[in-house]
Amino acid sequence: MTRRFLFNCLLLLCVYSLQAQQPLRQGDPKLTEIWQPEPKVVTPGKTAADAPSDAIVLFNGQNTDAWASKDNGPAKWKVENGTMTVAPGTGEIHTKQAFGDCQLHIEWRTPAEVKGDGQGRGNSGIFFMGHYELQVLDSYKNRTYSNGQAGSIYKQLPPLVNASRGPGEWQTYDVIFIAPRFNQDSTVKSQARITVFHNGVLVQNNASLWGSTQYIGIATYDMHGDKEPLVLQDHNNPDSYRNIWIRPL
Repeated sequence: MTRRFLFNCLLLLCVYSLQAQQPLRQGDPKLTEIWQPEPKVVTPGKTAADAPSDAIVLFNGQNTDAWASKDNGPAKWKVENGTMTVAPGTGEIHTKQAFGDCQLHIEWRTPAEVKGDGQGRGNSGIFFMGHYELQVLDSYKNRTYSNGQAGSIYKQLPPLVNASRGPGEWQTYDVIFIAPRFNQDSTVKSQARITVFHNGVLVQNNASLWGSTQYIGIATYDMHGDKEPLVLQDHNNPDSYRNIWIRPL
């Protein structure tokens, strides 16, 4: 008797729920149409790698005009044959413009001649807001700690998979980065988040970052501006970059 009673109650509840939803499916369909604001028109690139019409081109293969060295002087990296290559020992470079939330497309290549192993093989990095490193490394048949290989958020989050191409081959990162938010007392209101496609393969899925990248110790947040420059690392390896564009979000 108890089972039958419970079954009948459940059946009545389901029927009531369906009947309650019926008015939502009736009436004027225009009531659920949104016309304003109208999305602005953005012309996409001819290929997925090409910059859309509203992107800021950070490297067009010709010069480093959008970049500066650490001392804010001219960037000292080498530009040749449409690529920008780390000049080992000259130091990191950063964008002259600052960014917060953004979509970034960047192509990179580690040297074709393999030298060293682990972290010593084609090491560089992309620092969002100068604080949060997406690792660049030759991780093709090159074992290192998982949260230090290509596609990782350095010393924090390993990539979901290793999507690396071989040494000397061009690779791509397509990134959605959401900047952290801070309260007025410098505490964290919301963590930074990142989504990364490496060579078209999802390797970071809206992942929350622990804080600013640290080589030693656990990452923590230090309050900084709403917008900060993008930084490319000189790790004494002649890695190359090309076709870099960004869309502030």
